Formats: sequence, C-alpha cells, structure tokens
Amino acid sequence: MEANAGLVAGSYKRNELVRIRHDSDNGPKPLKNINSQICQICGDTVGLTASGDIFVACNECAFPVCRPCYEYERKDGNQSCPQCKTRYKRHKGSPRVDGDDDEDDVDDIENEFKYTQGSSKTKQQWRGEDTELSTSTRHESQQPIPLLTNGQSVSSEIPYATPDNQSVRTTSGSLGPPDKHLHSHPYVDPRQPVPVRIVDPSKDLNSYGLGNVDWKERVEGWKLKQEKNIMQMTSRYSEGKGDLEGTGSNGEELQMADDARQPLSRVVPIPSSHLTPYRVVIILRLIILGFFLQYRLTHPVKDAYPLWLTSVICEVWFALSWLLDQFPKWSPVNRETFLERLALRYDREGEPSQLAPVDVFVSTVDPLKEPPLVTANTVLSILAVDYPVDKVSCYVSDDGSAMLSFESLSETAEFARKWVPFCKKHSIEPRAPEFYFAQKIDYLKDKIKPSFVKERRAMKREYEEFKIRINALVAKAQKMPEEGWTMQDGTPWPGNNPRDHPGMIQVFLGHSGGLDTDGNELPRLVYVSREKRPGFQHHKKAGAMNALIRVSAVLTNGAYLLNVDCDHYFNNSKALKEAMCFMMDPAYGKKTCYVQFPQRFDGIDLHDRYANRNIVFFDINLKGLDGLQGPVYVGTGCCFNRQALYGYDPVLTEADLEPNIIIKSCCGSRKKHRNKKYVDKKRAAKRTESTIPIFNMEDIEEGVEGYDDESSLLMSQKRIEKRFGQSPVFIAATFMEQGGIPPSTNPATLLKEAIHVISCGYEDKTEWGKEIGWIYGSVTEDILTGFKMHARGWISIYCMPPRPAFKGSAPINLSDRLNQVLRWALGSIEILLSRHCPIWYGYNGRLKLLERIAYINTIVYPITSIPLLAYCTLPAFCLLTGKFIIPEISNFASMWFILLFVSIFATGILELRWSGVSIEDWWRNEQFWVIGGTSAHLFAVFQGLLKVLAGIDTNFTVTSKASDDDGDFAELYVFKWTSLLIPPTTVLIINMVGIVAGVSYAINSGYQSWGPLFGKLFFALWVIVHLYPFLKGLLGRQNRTPTIVIVWSILLASIFSLLWVRIDPFTSASTKAANGQCGINC
Repeated sequence: MEANAGLVAGSYKRNELVRIRHDSDNGPKPLKNINSQICQICGDTVGLTASGDIFVACNECAFPVCRPCYEYERKDGNQSCPQCKTRYKRHKGSPRVDGDDDEDDVDDIENEFKYTQGSSKTKQQWRGEDTELSTSTRHESQQPIPLLTNGQSVSSEIPYATPDNQSVRTTSGSLGPPDKHLHSHPYVDPRQPVPVRIVDPSKDLNSYGLGNVDWKERVEGWKLKQEKNIMQMTSRYSEGKGDLEGTGSNGEELQMADDARQPLSRVVPIPSSHLTPYRVVIILRLIILGFFLQYRLTHPVKDAYPLWLTSVICEVWFALSWLLDQFPKWSPVNRETFLERLALRYDREGEPSQLAPVDVFVSTVDPLKEPPLVTANTVLSILAVDYPVDKVSCYVSDDGSAMLSFESLSETAEFARKWVPFCKKHSIEPRAPEFYFAQKIDYLKDKIKPSFVKERRAMKREYEEFKIRINALVAKAQKMPEEGWTMQDGTPWPGNNPRDHPGMIQVFLGHSGGLDTDGNELPRLVYVSREKRPGFQHHKKAGAMNALIRVSAVLTNGAYLLNVDCDHYFNNSKALKEAMCFMMDPAYGKKTCYVQFPQRFDGIDLHDRYANRNIVFFDINLKGLDGLQGPVYVGTGCCFNRQALYGYDPVLTEADLEPNIIIKSCCGSRKKHRNKKYVDKKRAAKRTESTIPIFNMEDIEEGVEGYDDESSLLMSQKRIEKRFGQSPVFIAATFMEQGGIPPSTNPATLLKEAIHVISCGYEDKTEWGKEIGWIYGSVTEDILTGFKMHARGWISIYCMPPRPAFKGSAPINLSDRLNQVLRWALGSIEILLSRHCPIWYGYNGRLKLLERIAYINTIVYPITSIPLLAYCTLPAFCLLTGKFIIPEISNFASMWFILLFVSIFATGILELRWSGVSIEDWWRNEQFWVIGGTSAHLFAVFQGLLKVLAGIDTNFTVTSKASDDDGDFAELYVFKWTSLLIPPTTVLIINMVGIVAGVSYAINSGYQSWGPLFGKLFFALWVIVHLYPFLKGLLGRQNRTPTIVIVWSILLASIFSLLWVRIDPFTSASTKAANGQCGINC
C-alpha cells in the first residue's frame, strides 16, 4: 500500500464518507460505487445475471461464487455451498445434474446446454481492466449523497480498491484475499437500520456473517499438526543410527524436538536463604508493632492529650497502611523465558510463521507537549521489531486531531523504509534512532559486516535530515492560521476543531505498496483519529484506546494487543516474542489476560532526586504480586489478550477453581460434597461480578444448538449487539479467538465499518467502558481495567527480560512530577468512591485475597496524606509548646521503640537483598513518599471528594515530554509555581521555626532542658531530611540560588531566634517577677 494513498474521513451519524489525498491531487476524491463481488473460490468477479442482478449461487447464505465455479461445483463437486453446505439449486440456464428432478424449478430446456458460451462471454467481460466498472446495474446512483466535513457535497460512492486510492485495507494478509485483482462491493447506506436476518439455528453462525464459532476445530487441527510434526521427527531419528544420548547430529535434532514440547517460560523462585529471613522479620515486626501500639494506647500524655491522640491515630493508620503494602509481597517470584523454544514451536526457519498476530497501540494527544519526534521514534522502533512483518500492525491514536501529528507520521512512514532494513540487517539495539545514535558505547562491538560503518554513517545523515523535516513541521504548527490548517492538496484539514471533527483513518504502510528500500514488506502503520462531537462524553485516553480496539478488530484483528505511550519506545526488539512466551504457552495462555513489562526511563538525573524511576514499585511490589494473581496494569508496556478485553472468561483448570486457603480451611473443599457437573454450572453462573452475562465460546456454541425458535436466536443477537455495538463486522471479529479477519467478512465494507466503529455515538447503550475494553470512571483507567480482569479470574504475568523491553521519558522537574503524581492519586480516589472499589466489589469472582489487598492498597494510599501531614507538623508543635507525644518511659518500654525501628530497617534491608534494589533507590522512594504525601496526595483527596460529591471535575493534564535542549538536566532546576508546593513548604518552614525555637529555649533554660530536646529535634530533623529533595527543588541550581530566598531565610531565622530568647514564653509571669528577666548570660 502506498504511503500517500490518502486520508479517509467520515461520520457514521451524519452519513459522511470521503477520501482526501494530501498530495498530488487537486481536491477531494469522490468515493466510487462498488457493485460486484469476488468469487471466494477463483478470485474473479462474480458477474451478473441476464437481468442485471449480481449472480447469487446460494440462496441461503449468499456466499460469493461466480457462475463457472457454481457450474463446476454442481457437475464435478459435492453440489453444495462451500460455506453453509446447502445443496445448490439449479438456476435458469444451468445444465441439469442428478437430483434436480426433485426440485420445483423452471424447466429451461432451450438454454439447458448453452451456458458454456455465455459464461465465457461473461467471464471475458468481467476480466477487463481494473479501472473500468460496469454501470449498468440497477443499484447505481440511487444512494443519498453524503456531505464532506467542510460542507462540500461529494459523491455517495465508496472508493474502488486500486493501489492508487486504497487507504483503509490491503489485498493481502488478513485484510483481503491474496489476489492481484482488486474488486469492489456494494455500498450500504449507513443511515439505514441494520436489517435483522432470520437464520436457521441448526447452521453455523459463520454462514450468516455473525462470527466464526469453529475455533475448537481450528485449535484441535493445530494440535494435531504439532503432534504430527513431532511424531515425524521422532520416527525419523528412531530408525536412524544417531547417538541416542544426544551427542550425535540425530540426537541433537531429537533434542530440538523435545525442546519444542517444553514450556516456553519458567518461574524462578527467590532463594530460600533470602526469602525465609524476610518472612520471619515481617512476622516479628507485626508482633512488635502490636506491643508498641498497645503501649501507646494505654499510656496517654495527660498534659498534651490532643498531641498524643493525634499521634496515636496517625500511628494506627500507618500500621494498617504497612500491612496493606507488605503482605502482597509475601511470595515474590522471578520469571525466565525461552525464546529458542518459542522459535522451534511457532517460528521455524523455512516454514510459515505460526506466531500470533499482534496489534500495537500508540496514544498521543497534544503534539506540542508530546513532541512528534518522540512519537516518531516510538513508531520506528515498533516497525523495526523482531517479529514477522505480516503479524504486526501499528495503530497511532491522535486524540487531538492535530495535522502536525498526521504529517509527522507521514514523514515517519517514509523514513521507516530506510530505517527498518538497516536495523534488521545489522541487528542493532535499540531500534529508536534518536536513542541508538545517542549511545555512548562502542557501536562496532559484535559487528562483522564491512559495510556497517559506511551504512551507519549514511543512516545517521538520513536521520538528521529527517529530524530537520520534523522540526520544520513543528515550527510551522506553532501558530494556527485563522482559516485553519490546509492539507498539501488544498483541502481543509478535517480536524481543525479538535472538539468537533469526523473520524479519520489513514493507512501509511501495508503489505501492498508499503515496501522498504530492499523491497521487503513492512508492518502496517495506521493513523486513527476518532470522531468527536459536542455533547458526547469521550472518556479521554480510555475512550481512545477502546476506539483502537474496535478499528483494529475490523482491519487486522490481531489476537493480542500491546499498548505503549507515545514516549515509550521498544528498547528490546524481541519484546513481542518475550510476551508470546507467556501468551502462547499452553499452560498460561488461556488464562493470562496481559503480560506487564516494567517501565524504565531515559534522561533522569544520576541521583534520581524525585524517584522518577519508581524502582521500588517495579522491582519489589510487582514482583510480589507476580507470585499471587499477577501485577496490576500500569498503563503502558502491556500486552493484552484481546479476548480478556472483550469481557470473556478465562479457561481455568480445576486447580485454579479451588477455593483460597482461608475459605477452604473454614468451609472445606466443595469437591467432596458436590457433583462435578453441578459445580461447573455454578461456577459458570458465578464466575464474574457483572450482572450481565460474560460470553465464552462454549456458551455461544451450546446456546446456538439449543435454540428452539427464531425469536430466541434474535434475542441473543440483539443482546450481543447491545454489548458490543451494532457493527456486524466487529461482532464477527470478536468470535475469532486466534485473531484474523472472519472468512465471511466482505473486504469492501471494512472502510465503512472502520469509520463506523470510531464514531462518537457507537458506544451509546453498550457495555463499552463498563464491562469490556478499557473501563471508564477514573483518570487512572489502567488500575480499573486490570482489576476487572482479575476479578473475572484472569491472571497476569510480570515479564522482566535482561534487556529492558521498553524505555520512556519521565518529568524530572519538581512541579511536573507532582502534577503527574496528583493525577495518579486522583484516579485512585475516584475508584475508591466508585462501585468498582476493591473493598466491596468482585467477591463473587475469582480474585485472590492478597491480590484484593494489593488493589485496596493501590486505591487508599492517597488517604495516608492526611495523617502524614499531621504527623509531620507534630515535631514543630512539640518544640513550640515544650510538650511531647510520649510520656517518660521506662527501660522496658523503650525496648519496644528500639525493636520497632530495628525491624523497620531490617525489613527494608532484606527487601533490597532479594530484589536487587540499591539502598539509594530505596531512600529516594522513602523521601518522595513524604514529599508526595504532603502535597499531591493531599490535593487528590480533596479534588476527588469535590468531583464525586459536588460534581466539580478537574481537567486532565498531559505530562510534558519535551526534550532537554538547554543542557544536561536543565529542566531539573526550573522553578514552576504550582499550588502543590504550598503544603510541603509550610511543613518545612514550621519545622525550621520549631528547631530554632527549641534550641533557643534550651539555651535560655540551661543544660537540664537539653535531654528532652533531643527527642523532639530528632523528630523534626526526620521530617526535614525527608523533604530535603523538595527543598533543593525550591532553591533551584546550586550556583544560582535566588537572592530573595537567601535574604528571607536569614531574616526569618534571626527574627525568630531573637524574639524567642527575648520573650521566653514558657516562664510564668510570677517567676519572671520574682527572678527577673533571664537572658543568654543568665
């Protein structure tokens, strides 16, 4: 497919559909009418009857077959339709065959034996040039005329699929039949209601275009084929004289056959020498914590009761928060994949690859905040991935409908023709050019081809020229013209109004015309901008991802989906194969909803001041969850099973369906007292929380066989449409468990259906965002989506290959970082206050107890900001008032305090031991926990309450991903004012003032007051040390500290110190009168 084939824009509700060329055309191209069909046997056109109608061989399912194939099938074949197996009836002009005597048909004796000549003429007529179409049919020019977005009227015709104007589908691979002839199909008025077809329940639904339900047969056929290959290989070498021990050539190949049957991955348990002490310390810490809280509750401080009560409440909450965070990390695991076994089983050299097709989603909104060059590098790394090109499709969602994103993607597609063959020829890593050329390593290592240096130098020059072109587009897009953007051919850009525009689709690369410089095929690259209209709720990123699910199902329908943010490029070209080691593994694949990869980042300062890497979360917390039911979904770098996103149930074994240990120990095993069939039925009925049934393949097949009348089947069809929407093509694709386009799909309808499924009203009165797809209701749609899948019984996998699969960028500026954390915390509060809260949702499903605790911790952690803020201000109040939250304690009581601190440090050290996390990363995480807790988390709690209770919504802020052009980490020192800085700044100032006041009081009172002061000072310094990175962020670059900050610091410290010494507020008036005013020289 040509890169400049054209942009398709349209609106299903407004009946608009138009193709726009953005170069070499003078204006919008009308879409031609299509009135012929492709014979599914020979690939020729079906042709017309004598009356001018399209020839229909089978009156039951209208399976497209031309007249010559129909006659051959009747004479020499099985005389029945290849699809629905109904016996062909004799048409007028057809020779009689055995069995026609029983039919009630017109006796056409005159033309009974004269069809041969007529058929040849018809065949010759329809084998003319592809650019000519017959216009003699009675269906032409009777369709309503849709309108172009800008008000111009265009023809109501759909484009004829020639290589020059093809922009939504290709004619090879899974999008169309592999024939060099391109054909057309009837245009259907989208304003007309979808006709309801009454079907025969005894026949396959695939016969009527409702989907393919013979997935079991295909799976069984695949298994038989695999077993046959293994048997052939085994028999070959059992008869030979090779070394049975595996030392000879025959033994090695036999070993390969054994490897092909081995698991594609394995669990690598944490050594018991690391894990056992860790668990022992957790139990000991729990016991010590209990004794500590018991002492704190039974020993109040009567002269400082408010301070004591506040501290105890905070400590109880901290203990509960620790329990929620600690116990999901009870059973951490590591995993290892075997890519060579995957290749032996599914991707043998010299044979067609059997790897599953994958659709990769890239989401972007604002190209000024998410630079097009960053997105381009992500797309280039996807197109160059180490995976069969016909199995990969890349969809870029432009939710801002920016022409800058569209033109940048066009330039990226052109550069990919040179970049992809260079990457694959020399096996370079990473395959994002910006980061490959920026590597400060020996790029000649392991390179043996003499041409590499010359080709690398030339490719670097090509990339620099590509960057110049992208930069020119960005400079041009800084100011929008008053009349709006105009494409190269003079056509107004359909997305000039980002809140009111039609849906747009452009296929830049594909399997027909999308070739690289070496003549090899490239993966598909599809630009998608969903329709937006005022008055519709578009659901931000979650809505955009659901639109990509549907449009990809219509065009390519990969069995698996992988989504990345626009700034997360493929750092490991084998990342897809790493995911397939789990998704296509017989032991895991049927019950795995997604494979989550850790996030790794570029461009972060050496000391990671604001814990941008989140090492503790990715290397400790998610490893712990992987030992339970799987990690939470973190929003990017995740490979999904498409069936899980459709709301289907997993295929679980009896072991998976066993009750958890707590229920089993209390209630016993259900298998001992119940009939197995009864348990299966109860399980199917109670597998999910949703009141609307979740379909699975077996239920559909059994339901079709059990229908007694046409009305019940019609009700089932309406129920499916209510769930997935009214797109027959998309509904049929949802039943294709192994991916691919259903055989009954009409390729010419893909254009209309692709525009239809991204229309703004498609999701109305459906289950999108409620039970299927990305779930709506929170700005952190990732947590909610993963939780719904786990509640249905799916598991997830955490994959950490030695070379990080993906790398991205993170905001290193303090204000940007706090805004990012605010958005995450706000999403958690929204889930906490919704019906999907893990505290009360999903108890009828298959969610494990510790997995539920982990989700509860994920949504309640922002609430910790309230007790944390109170606890951080307590030292200042203690220093200012001379009181303390702990009474005078005995040696026995002090032992519990010492043991508690020791257990806290021991837990942290042992976690670092089994996870491999450095102590610096752990300490940065502890510091930012306090910084975020006293700022972003606190704001999130109040914003979430305002949104849920008062309906006051907050705007979604896209995190800036701008490149660092002003030097190394210049963005780190930029001060950007935001209200999030107020609470931690206040806490810092209060504690500093408290320290000054406490020291002044001690100096004024004598040496006997220094003992009680040390405890209070330690408490205050603990707060300041944790907020130290925040303080550095306020001061900016070390050699450019703002003068005003220095002046005010000295002034405030001096004033408070002198005033406190002079006033001496802790001495009573009578004492002052008796002893006189005492100062420093007292």
